[in-house]
Amino acid sequence: MNYLLALLLPPLSIFLAGRPIMGIVTFVIWVPALLFSGGLTHPMFIVLAWIVIFERNRDRAPR
Repeated sequence: MNYLLALLLPPLSIFLAGRPIMGIVTFVIWVPALLFSGGLTHPMFIVLAWIVIFERNRDRAPR
């Protein structure tokens, strides 16, 4: 579910993945990037959110 949220709102997804400071910083950078680039930078933030979510899930997996 968090991967789907990362497609639409990457900063919120990062925040919910347990990285609140990184989520806030990403939000501050994400909004102007969306406005100035017309959405061209959005995939970069999606990839960032997916990496953060993947790392969280990998850390929680039993070994």
